[in-house]
Amino acid sequence: MRISMISAALVASLVGFGSTVALVLSAAAALGATPAQTASWLLAVSLAKALGSALLSYGTRVPVVLAWSTPGAALLAATSGTSMAQAVAAFALAGVLVILTGAIKPLGRLVAMIPDGVAAAMLAGVLLPFCLKAALTAPAAPALILPMVAVFLLVRLANPALAVLAALGLGLALTFGTGAASLPDLTLPLPALTFIAPEVDLAVLLGLGVPIYLVTMASQNLPGFAVLRAAGYEPPVRPALLVTGALSAVTAFVGAHMVNMAAITAAICLGDDVHPDRTQRWKVGLAYAGFWVLLGLLAPLIITLLAALPPEVMVALVGLALLSPLMGALAGAFAVAEQRFAATVTLGVSASGVAAFGIGAAFWGLAAGLAVHGLERLRPLVKKA
Repeated sequence: MRISMISAALVASLVGFGSTVALVLSAAAALGATPAQTASWLLAVSLAKALGSALLSYGTRVPVVLAWSTPGAALLAATSGTSMAQAVAAFALAGVLVILTGAIKPLGRLVAMIPDGVAAAMLAGVLLPFCLKAALTAPAAPALILPMVAVFLLVRLANPALAVLAALGLGLALTFGTGAASLPDLTLPLPALTFIAPEVDLAVLLGLGVPIYLVTMASQNLPGFAVLRAAGYEPPVRPALLVTGALSAVTAFVGAHMVNMAAITAAICLGDDVHPDRTQRWKVGLAYAGFWVLLGLLAPLIITLLAALPPEVMVALVGLALLSPLMGALAGAFAVAEQRFAATVTLGVSASGVAAFGIGAAFWGLAAGLAVHGLERLRPLVKKA
């Protein structure tokens, strides 16, 4: 194990954790999770990422690193009126759907039939409100937020992957250094996995479970496979879907949302500087797994520290973390001219927060976009008539 592998794995794990942990905590808060359930969530999803990365890297000899579903967490953070027990059933359904996608080729083809623009617009609609809320925090706490934004923008010029982590570090320093919040008593209790009995609610399954599955496949797994292919590796698509789906389905019952292929953090682990022999780079997945076990064990300490931050800082961090995913989603939504109107409808409905029959806006945005896309395909026939 070269030191370059260990350093790459450390940077990738810290970037993956630090850049979106605030979003995961926001998701837990939106679902009314208790402190014990939140700690269990972070521990379980961290262990799932560790186990999946180690198994897939060792079994396929390809450097596979996993991430938690950032768009899935955003969907959860945007929900209201959904309990943890209901969300657990949705998590399990999403995991089972990923397993089926890997096991049943027709299902994978059916998902692939969803227009890329419509799928990307649904994700953009979910992410956009968080970025808008982040902009509103600047007038509320300018002394804290504006320096964080400045550091984010400056670090992004040199290394986009570290920009949110740098903003988080500065936010912690400013908050506790200026007395905007008191540093809590930092103890290190060992986290425990907390079983949560699922509550099956059809509206939540359709409005939360299915959209989580779709955005995770479209915006996390597919780009993750593409990053591996761009680095010269043949992605282990079927094993990766089966492993991540199974891990997601199992850890759902202790509160964890989905794990999936990593894209940005994967790129950190795939370069020539990691190991000059590309056939040996798979070992970085083992080091990455070790760091995620450590981060999972530190979950209670991290939760205590972040919980002491002013709400404006947390909202700003979430918004900054989602700017890059939002940019990618918007680019994908409007990349194909023929899909732009349907994508615009999807974006508008998904971002509106509308809920009907207990089903959230992401589902209705997708349904509206697919309906409009179907109508748009009739345009040539109408013109001929």
